[in-house]
Amino acid sequence: MARDTTDETSITSTDELVAYLAAGAKPAEQWRIGTEHEKFPFYAADNSPVPYDGPRGIRAILEGMKVKLGWDPIIDEGNIIGLVEPTGQGAISLEPGGQFELSGAPLSTIHQTCREMNAHLAQVREIADPLGIRFLGVGGSPKWTLAETPRMPKSRYSIMTNYMPKVGHEGLDMMYRTCTIQVNLDFASETDMRRKMQVSMKLQSIATALFASSPFTESKPNGLLSWRSNIWRDTDNQRSGVLPFVFSPDFGFADYVEWALDVPMYFVLRGGHYYDATHVTFRQFMNGALRNEVPDGMPNMGDWANHLSTLFPEVRLKRFLEMRGADGGPWRRICALPAYWVGLLYDAEALDAAEELTRDWQYGEVQELRDAVPAKALNAVFRNRTVRDIARETLDISRMGLKNRHRLNSDGFDETHYLAPLEEIVARGSTDAEKMLGQYYSIWGGSIEPIFLEYAY
Repeated sequence: MARDTTDETSITSTDELVAYLAAGAKPAEQWRIGTEHEKFPFYAADNSPVPYDGPRGIRAILEGMKVKLGWDPIIDEGNIIGLVEPTGQGAISLEPGGQFELSGAPLSTIHQTCREMNAHLAQVREIADPLGIRFLGVGGSPKWTLAETPRMPKSRYSIMTNYMPKVGHEGLDMMYRTCTIQVNLDFASETDMRRKMQVSMKLQSIATALFASSPFTESKPNGLLSWRSNIWRDTDNQRSGVLPFVFSPDFGFADYVEWALDVPMYFVLRGGHYYDATHVTFRQFMNGALRNEVPDGMPNMGDWANHLSTLFPEVRLKRFLEMRGADGGPWRRICALPAYWVGLLYDAEALDAAEELTRDWQYGEVQELRDAVPAKALNAVFRNRTVRDIARETLDISRMGLKNRHRLNSDGFDETHYLAPLEEIVARGSTDAEKMLGQYYSIWGGSIEPIFLEYAY
């Protein structure tokens, strides 16, 4: 979750909110790839969670990373809660339960993304290893109860923690006990945004199935393959899920704005202080609802940017598109996720093929698929086909797109080999989650402790 922004440009009409999104459009030669990944820190000695404070806590990791990287600290009420590269090209932030996140720089190729990720993991290990800390790459916290999970001193998270139980049953688990891999991608125009948004909204559950890796909760199988994905079904449905209006043939920026305006806010940031705004929507904010409750109580563009960052649909629209369906996973998955979506969406021939594959998919059946995938993953059925079969087809399209891009590394290889982990999953017909469950019932002897060895960075 990126750093909250300030932009004091006043808002006078919803047209300005639409224009804010439209300003993200850029020509294809300027399209970039921004990859984010989260991981659970734990003490290697006993697989226990890492608190914020203390000589071997998360604050100590951030302080060590600050010295090593020379990045600027992000401070909240006197606490370091993240780091940002001085020119804004990348950031390190904390999720509510201490999940350690790299928000990568906007890069041109998956080769660069993979190098960035490898460098980050090496840097984190250099700081964390002497503290006895390692990092776990899975989609859901496999061992610790919610009560055992640390809480990070980040003001917006206090507001969200108080609010979540009012709007769903799983919001606190989402905040404190899940990890994801995301990729942020560009669009050329409103039409290009529409095509990419529609294709990726329809196919997001396919990615969820491919990346399913959260079958354990509190040291036992939870009956799901992607517990993380299931949590999102009952977190806060006003701001989450598959958005039906995206399926409209004339969907555009204004439709997303109209939806976002009527979603309750989380906070307003003024002078470095977070004010609880969960009792109003952004539309009410624009109509003066907070005029007497917060300083400078009318909205500005920074408020709008922050509000957009608190919406959690399967695909999120900002000045770029965010793919939000995947569980966190082992290091090879961190390169595979952006490769999958770049292959599908950044090549004209591939986007045409993906659009043709999903052209007549209707909202209701996509929602049914979304509801089935957390438990069944590749074995879920869509129109008499398994998700495994559809996933194979999407991987073929993605491979074609990456091949067409023809972005070669120094050894002359294109980006297609980053799809290999996903192609292996489809070939064997089972997800990482099913592999873990097989190990749990056999060589792990009914214990989830080995997960901290086998899926650690």
